[in-house]
Amino acid sequence: MTTAGTLDIVSLGEPLYEFSQIQGEDRRYLQGFGGDTMNAAIAAVRQGARVGYITRLGDDEFGRQFLELWRNEGLDVSGVDIDGAAPTAVYFIHYGPRGHVFSYLRAGSAASKMQPAQLPEALLRDTRYFHTSAISQAISASACDTVFAAIDHARRGGAEIAYDSNLRLRLWPAARAKAILSATVALADYFLPSLEDIDTLFGMRDPDAIVDWAHRLGARYVILKLGAQGVVASDGARRERIAAHQVACVDATGAGDCFAGSFLARLAQGDDVWQAARYANAAAALTTTGYGAVAPLPRPDAVRALLRQTFKGTA
Repeated sequence: MTTAGTLDIVSLGEPLYEFSQIQGEDRRYLQGFGGDTMNAAIAAVRQGARVGYITRLGDDEFGRQFLELWRNEGLDVSGVDIDGAAPTAVYFIHYGPRGHVFSYLRAGSAASKMQPAQLPEALLRDTRYFHTSAISQAISASACDTVFAAIDHARRGGAEIAYDSNLRLRLWPAARAKAILSATVALADYFLPSLEDIDTLFGMRDPDAIVDWAHRLGARYVILKLGAQGVVASDGARRERIAAHQVACVDATGAGDCFAGSFLARLAQGDDVWQAARYANAAAALTTTGYGAVAPLPRPDAVRALLRQTFKGTA
């Protein structure tokens, strides 16, 4: 279905304006940008993909800064609506005894008010891959309906569906999360869960058992993220374990999102699933070497350099 002007990837979800506490200073925060699907969209753009983003922003300064960021990065923002009656979501990161603590001001956000009838159907039918996450479904019932409608529109246009588990049980009850996640996995061409998410929600820790379970639900490809233990990629017949890269990790925020965006970008550029997973694994490792979700998202030269270093010129 690839034609001139067709986007490689369209992603849908909620962006959040970020205030991250400066370590050692109780009342000072560093401004930034967050949101899982948005992070993935920017990661994909930085790897050379043509990417569109679908969301709603408040008619406020935070929303205007997001639009400036996305335009500067090269995202197609024709699917972004402005809501004059609801705010852009905000979150705060501060440091507690056990590490990062997240506080959210997202109830009633503009993105949570997404409706199926407001979707840019033409954009969804003009992309090769559609990407979303469980967070996008958890923020409200109408947003959940919007995700399912977007999947339907994208499929009608011939797109393949990529779905990230990204579990946030503070947003919805576990029983609803289980039902919605399972139903969406059944629609996914590419399911991108994390071991932590599946363990928390379904009580499974064995990687092979998780991959088998996801295939039984209907996922065509399963790319299981194991954090410091790397990645398992499977098409149901072939299963490959990809080792993690040894880097100086300072902040893992957004690493999984970087993986998703980089993986889809490489698929769009002709890699097979195994090549794309190896590339995305390296990109995700690099993003942990800097602070925040967006700033450390790497460029291709850095990713290829890490792959060359690891595989001694075979990448």
